[in-house]
Amino acid sequence: MLIYFAAFKNHYSIFVEPVFLQLFKKELKKYETTKPAVHFQFNKPLPIILITKIVKYVAKQKLKKATLKNKKDS
Repeated sequence: MLIYFAAFKNHYSIFVEPVFLQLFKKELKKYETTKPAVHFQFNKPLPIILITKIVKYVAKQKLKKATLKNKKDS
């Protein structure tokens, strides 16, 4: 899994491992965040470019980790 998402009464959220959210801290300043989540308001457009950037970064890091693990296990 790369990210999780959910809709709540007053917002949408994406959930990402906290270490990854810390890397995007500056770009996430204008959004409400918790340790593992970013909240987006229903009445505002989703920041698709930012979400895509986060997902691509997470995917790249997880692929790198899996590749290293496979090499180690071989």
